[in-house]
Amino acid sequence: MSILRIRTIGDPVLRTPAQEVTQFDDALAALVRDMLETMYAVGGVGLAAPQVGVGLRVFTWGIDGDEGHVINPQLSMGEEPQEGGEGCLSVPGLSYETPRAAHAVLTGVDCHGEPVHREATGLLARCFQHENDHLGGMLYVDRLVGDERKDAMRQLRAQSFTDTTARVTREREAQRAGHSTPDAHDAAGSAFGAARTSGAASGAAHTAGSAFGAAGDAR
Repeated sequence: MSILRIRTIGDPVLRTPAQEVTQFDDALAALVRDMLETMYAVGGVGLAAPQVGVGLRVFTWGIDGDEGHVINPQLSMGEEPQEGGEGCLSVPGLSYETPRAAHAVLTGVDCHGEPVHREATGLLARCFQHENDHLGGMLYVDRLVGDERKDAMRQLRAQSFTDTTARVTREREAQRAGHSTPDAHDAAGSAFGAARTSGAASGAAHTAGSAFGAAGDAR
């Protein structure tokens, strides 16, 4: 297994809708294994294939011993949104209160073509929605409203965010170099994490808040 390169905001792959998986083979199974390995290596609770440069409808999760993956997911959600702290491996160092449905039903298949059906609430439901957004080319900051959105846009333009992204990228690359050599996924062009703490009101607190994917980023 390999630790894959995580793409950060500004990379076009994160804004490109992912394609349906049509070929279920050893390469797909290897991708899922590598995504899980990568997710855990960086302290994440979820990862979508576009976050590692692969434009396929695949995501993984791992929360409190509940580990899984889904191919070609479909997601139905409850109507009443709840605010909750959220960040992203692809947007390092920031977290914000993000509205998400409290309940979600996930369907799809696994890498062997077997059916997947999960009903989720709480953090797992938030994770499913966050990762599913990645497959449509959306980031969690796109769902922010009001002052949270204004602050996020300001933070994303700040030099401090650029510096944080560069630092995190260097740290991740050093981790990858110490773990394995680049693999086929990286050569081809090589995701979430649900914050367990709430977002703060100030920009400084946001940058110090938890990332929905990485303890190292700032959970």
